[in-house]
Amino acid sequence: MLATAESCTGGLIAAACTELAGSSQWFERGFVTYSNAAKAELLGVPAALIEQQGAVSEPVARAMAEGAIQHSAAQASLSVTGIAGPTGGSADKPVGTVWFGWRVDERTHSEVRHFAGDRAAVRAATVQHALARLAALLG
Repeated sequence: MLATAESCTGGLIAAACTELAGSSQWFERGFVTYSNAAKAELLGVPAALIEQQGAVSEPVARAMAEGAIQHSAAQASLSVTGIAGPTGGSADKPVGTVWFGWRVDERTHSEVRHFAGDRAAVRAATVQHALARLAALLG
């Protein structure tokens, strides 16, 4: 079973999963944790971690993926947290920066990607990459 923890995609990954007939056999739940408070309340991401590292960071993406497992009946999870734009970017984290987390086989994986384009393009690329990497990890 899969659980998703989404910030910048706002539920698009869960929607892509549940578009597939039969997804109730493998999709357990989706968390849309757009705010920092939601990340803390629904996934157990420490508020201090978000404050120290920023919501768009590797430690937060990893904590989100782990929290999705801890707060569901799923055995695999994926998380995304990023800056879809058009505003909100910085020199360190420009628009298009997305951190990913996956929890598969009791191991947490993470990576950062930088996507070009407008808000819709960044979000679409995030959905595609999150699911493609999950499929690769599940082998």
